[in-house]
Amino acid sequence: MLVLGDAHADDPDERRALLAAYRDSGDDVALQTGDLLYYDLPIPTYFVGGNNENFDVIDALRAGEDPEGTTVRNANLLASTSAEVAGLRVAGLTGNYAPTKYDESRADLTGERRRHFVRGDVERLKTVEDVDVLLTHEAAHGLIYYGYDAGCDRIDELLEALDPDLCLVGHHHEHAESTYGDTRVVSLAPAWERYYRLDPETLELSDRETPAE
Repeated sequence: MLVLGDAHADDPDERRALLAAYRDSGDDVALQTGDLLYYDLPIPTYFVGGNNENFDVIDALRAGEDPEGTTVRNANLLASTSAEVAGLRVAGLTGNYAPTKYDESRADLTGERRRHFVRGDVERLKTVEDVDVLLTHEAAHGLIYYGYDAGCDRIDELLEALDPDLCLVGHHHEHAESTYGDTRVVSLAPAWERYYRLDPETLELSDRETPAE
C-alpha cells in the first residue's frame, strides 16, 4: 500500500506532487500522516489530521458528516479510531500536542485550536485492541531531528498502551527511524520529496523519489 507523509496540498505545486505519488505507486489504498490539506483523493486514503488542515472538513469527518463547500472523496479520517486496511488494523491520533489545551474538552477548542488532540482523544485511542500500525502527527521519543529529540510523552503513552508493530509519524518533514519498546517508529519525508510503500504481510517499508509529474 502507498504511505505518504505531510502533503500541504492546498499549494498547487505540492498538490501536483501528491497526485504524482498516487499515480506512480499504482496502489489501491493509502495511509497518510497529516497536513493533507486536499481531500479529493484518487484511492481510499486513511489519514490523521495534522496541525495544518481545513478544520471544518476535519470536524465533519470526525462527526461522520459530509463537509460543506469542499470536495471530499476517498478521505477516511482516523481520529482515535481504527480501520481494517489490507488486512492490517490501522489506528490513528489526529492533531498535535499543546500542553495548555490538553486537559480541555474537544468541544472547548475553537478556530485554529481545533488542531490539537486532547486527553480524551488519547484515552479513547488507548482502548483500541490489536493495532498493527499506528499513525500519528507528533513523534514518539527516540526520533532525532538535527540533533534534537522531538518526542511527545503522549505518543509514548500510546505506544506503551497499544504496542503496535509500526508507528508512522508526520509533521517534521524529515525521514528518521527509531524503536520504542518493540515498535518500529518511522518519521516520513514529505510527499513532495518521496513516497513509501508498505508490504502489509511483512510490514517492510520502502521508499521512492516522488516524480516531477
